[in-house]
Amino acid sequence: MTAPATTDSEHDEAPAAPDQGGQAPARRYGVLALTAMLVVGLLLGFGGGLLTPGLTRPGDTSVEAGFARDMTTHHTQAVEMSLTAYRSATLPGVRQMAVDIASGQQGEIGAMQTWLRQWELSPTGSQPPMSWMSDGATVKDGLMPGMATPQEMAALRDAQGIEVDRQFLDLMINHHLGGIHMIDAVLGETDNAEVLRVARTMKSTQQSELNNLRQLQAQAKG
Repeated sequence: MTAPATTDSEHDEAPAAPDQGGQAPARRYGVLALTAMLVVGLLLGFGGGLLTPGLTRPGDTSVEAGFARDMTTHHTQAVEMSLTAYRSATLPGVRQMAVDIASGQQGEIGAMQTWLRQWELSPTGSQPPMSWMSDGATVKDGLMPGMATPQEMAALRDAQGIEVDRQFLDLMINHHLGGIHMIDAVLGETDNAEVLRVARTMKSTQQSELNNLRQLQAQAKG
């Protein structure tokens, strides 16, 4: 899902005076508009995740269920990081990248949650996170591949100025690399046609975004 492009003028306008909530009205309403767009993306993802009924459904401990649950958690953190970057980053390209990532991954969350409902499975499951991955038990500190630590997330929220851009880009590059690792794991294990289709799309999108994130990273460090 591609987010609507923003214009340079939207980012170059002089900031409006803060309202009583302490936030410039234009930026506050921009965040509200993005939040509304994420809700729409989630609903579209629910519709896009509808499956053709099959003779068998993945079980509670299946690779497909584990992937859907864990990638939902993984995507949720990416959406949170992107909302922070959209609100506080200084470079227009970073803010646009944040919109693209947040809206795209929110739609994919909707699709994966639809799978679980159609498979008549709980969103959480009975197995530990990453147990569906062959190397899941070796992941450092119990975090899924590429996920930011609570301390890193707190630092991103507290950052100001260009540091928001730099921290977001560093974290999101690692996040996408970890996500691709998880996607490769499910691609190597599942024969479910819909899971394969969505996972391949996820991988292509994240690989493309990685190129853009690295270019922005060089710009932010310059």
